[in-house]
Amino acid sequence: MPDFNNLFINNRNWADRIEREQPGFFKQLSEQQAPEYLWIGCSDSRVPANEIVGLMPGELFVHRNVANLVVHSDMNCLSVLQYAIDILKVKHILVVGHYGCGGVKAALLNQRVGFVDNWLRNVKDVYALHRQQIDCLETEDQRVNRLIELNVAEQVKNLCHTSFVQEAWERGQQLSVHGWVYSLRNGRVKDLKVSHSSLEQIDRIYALDPLELPDSD
Repeated sequence: MPDFNNLFINNRNWADRIEREQPGFFKQLSEQQAPEYLWIGCSDSRVPANEIVGLMPGELFVHRNVANLVVHSDMNCLSVLQYAIDILKVKHILVVGHYGCGGVKAALLNQRVGFVDNWLRNVKDVYALHRQQIDCLETEDQRVNRLIELNVAEQVKNLCHTSFVQEAWERGQQLSVHGWVYSLRNGRVKDLKVSHSSLEQIDRIYALDPLELPDSD
């Protein structure tokens, strides 16, 4: 049997410290969660969502997968998205990639990893869309990092093409979708300036027919 004693010790120390700093924190946390943000990030162990943006438990709803993808056939991601928007009423969705992402690099360099190759096909689709501006870059690192940025931008679009996001906007619900990239080298987050906050910002081919909303009377 593995020895997890050090993890339990770490947990007790962490819980005791939080309770000392914020008495009653866990009691309040157990009664509700009301995060304003949904974080969609990479599974990489070096990218801890809450710590990066300095938020406590209960302040950030998190979904992670390899290469921070939003795939319209992924029921896991779509379930998280629907719950975050319709139930938790988050105000911001953050798609956060990170420079040096192994999944994106494997996709770009055609490295065979295993079953995950099927998942990373979605990153190859992003490369195919932007092949010209990626291939013209001089170094491999530059090409990988540019694909990382473009992948985030495409996932922002994918989110905005979902029915959940569009229906929230139709209802007048406050909701914005943002694209960021985290640097492992300095711990800083870069805003890619690809935010969307209304139906008018998406391509018409992806816009759903307006819902017939019930009268407010």
